[in-house]
Amino acid sequence: MAATITSPPVSALVDPDLHADGDPHELWRWMREFTPVHRHEAGELPAFWSLTRYEDIRAVYRDPATYSSARGVLLRPARLGDDPGGGLTLALSDPPRHKELRALMADWFTTRSVRALEQTVRDATRRVLARAVERGTCDVVQDIAGPLSLSVICGIIGVPQPDHEAVYEWCEDAFATHTSLAAHPQLMEYFMELLYARMAEPADDLLSSLVNGTVHGELLPEHEILLNCENLIGATENGRLALVGGLLAFLQHPDQWRQLDRDRALLPGAVEEILRWTSSATHSMRTATRPHTLRGRRIEEGERVVLWLPSANRDEDVFDDPYRFDIARRPNRHIALASGEHFCIGSTLARAELRILLTELLDSGCSVEQAGPVTRVRSIAVNGPATLPVRLTPRTTP
Repeated sequence: MAATITSPPVSALVDPDLHADGDPHELWRWMREFTPVHRHEAGELPAFWSLTRYEDIRAVYRDPATYSSARGVLLRPARLGDDPGGGLTLALSDPPRHKELRALMADWFTTRSVRALEQTVRDATRRVLARAVERGTCDVVQDIAGPLSLSVICGIIGVPQPDHEAVYEWCEDAFATHTSLAAHPQLMEYFMELLYARMAEPADDLLSSLVNGTVHGELLPEHEILLNCENLIGATENGRLALVGGLLAFLQHPDQWRQLDRDRALLPGAVEEILRWTSSATHSMRTATRPHTLRGRRIEEGERVVLWLPSANRDEDVFDDPYRFDIARRPNRHIALASGEHFCIGSTLARAELRILLTELLDSGCSVEQAGPVTRVRSIAVNGPATLPVRLTPRTTP
């Protein structure tokens, strides 16, 4: 890391180019020290407060009564107003509605359910790795992490296996332009047809749970079911960025890969360190429901508060040597998967995907080498490699 900067352009924090080509961590570190609760005046984006310290961000997550998710959880241009999905989806709702929506989906993401899925995830991982080895050189984003993470969530929702590839391609179109999945006509048309099929004949899948479940004693409207499916699929972008970012971290720290290969007991810790290190969700937003003071700054009702998660997960007050990738790090109380009411419903699944991918790579004995330059996502919502070309070379037997 460079030395602490003295007069940083704090406004650059919302410039996607900084996150794609620069070093936002340098700016976040300065803000943690000198302006941990910082006000950004309105421009293309509405006015908002930036929080960069772990303690403050964790406290906001754990106080939904003061910090609401219902008006949106991502910064949007001021001209667009509040998120139209506010109050309708798991991510954009507050208690008690949030708890009822979560209850409709939670059974599909429990430890027991994920354990039952592990062989499916393992088989999918082996398929994508086998194809990557056949190619020799591949892009981890497009050829491994993307298909893997989307295939798993599609299986949970209830998308038939033959349709996974089409859904993946539609999602890629949306991810590439950072547009809402709900704006993709083919994807939404497909899910509407699937929704009607589940209304006529329920199946053992999450979509059927949404179709037949109730909130406040009433069935969910069709558009709310579609928006919740969109949220779940959209979350795979964070998952795949963690998968790709984790592999890149090991390529950049080969000593850590060798250490993991020697001692598989380090695997759970490696997963947690990848989540902390990548922090693929760059920010989450809340709206203040009442006037209050935070670190001496007055936040008024209705003002937006933005939580910068990668900054929290590099906070020197919480993590020893936070800019070191260390799979043996103890403790590792990261909040890459949020905290409190909005703790990621798919956290157990995300951890399982990471663990299985690492295990399969280690067991395959393949050597993995970077085969070209890495490009990064140009976004302030998510971060990580947009492309990671690698060469997978199978183990040769004597």
